[in-house]
Amino acid sequence: MKRTLTNRQKKAIYIGGIIIFAVLLVVLGSVIGKPLLKYVSDPKKFAEWIDGFGIWGRLIYIVITALQVIIAVIPGEPFEVAGGYAFGLWGGTLLCLIGITIGCMFIFLTVRYFGQDMVEVFFRKEQIEKLHFLRNPRKLNTLAFFVFMIPGTPKDLLSYFMGLTPMEFKTWIGLTFFARIPSVMSSTFRGAALQEGNVRKTAVIFAVTALISTAGMLGYNYYVKKRNGE
Repeated sequence: MKRTLTNRQKKAIYIGGIIIFAVLLVVLGSVIGKPLLKYVSDPKKFAEWIDGFGIWGRLIYIVITALQVIIAVIPGEPFEVAGGYAFGLWGGTLLCLIGITIGCMFIFLTVRYFGQDMVEVFFRKEQIEKLHFLRNPRKLNTLAFFVFMIPGTPKDLLSYFMGLTPMEFKTWIGLTFFARIPSVMSSTFRGAALQEGNVRKTAVIFAVTALISTAGMLGYNYYVKKRNGE
């Protein structure tokens, strides 16, 4: 005989799932994230480390990149730069995008299952509510594409938020891969230039990326405030 769960039991499972998931991410961030950040801050050492795994190094890099996306507190740019240094511009970009897409797929499905409570584990409710304009089905895909394409926008928050919108899963897969290409390439390009030993080229790329990211961040903040009537 099939047993029916009571509302209290369902609520307990729901809350327990969120707590377990949050604890898991904190542990992963502490055990994996912090040591890796120390390693990845030196692209040369990271390249030597990842190269030591041979062909499996690419798979390990994809897994690391996916985990970085899921564990929102870990910044992604150092991993993107290291990927460009270790695998070159095109190889680093492709592997990084694959990892990001896998991580974003996991986030999307998890948020779809748990709802806004899952997002509020990592972000304040006020931050989430400011993105309400992205729930508009008619403009959702276009707005989301441009927001993710522009460097400097809060992609961690946006990745978690998209699971709350009516966007289709297959659309999200394509969007999170293709829309991030300019942002990811700006970092992997820097890593590839660093690997070549071209300090001047690296400095120019860094300066241009910083300017674009700052402009993107300011533009995004202005747009959000305008849409929210602030």
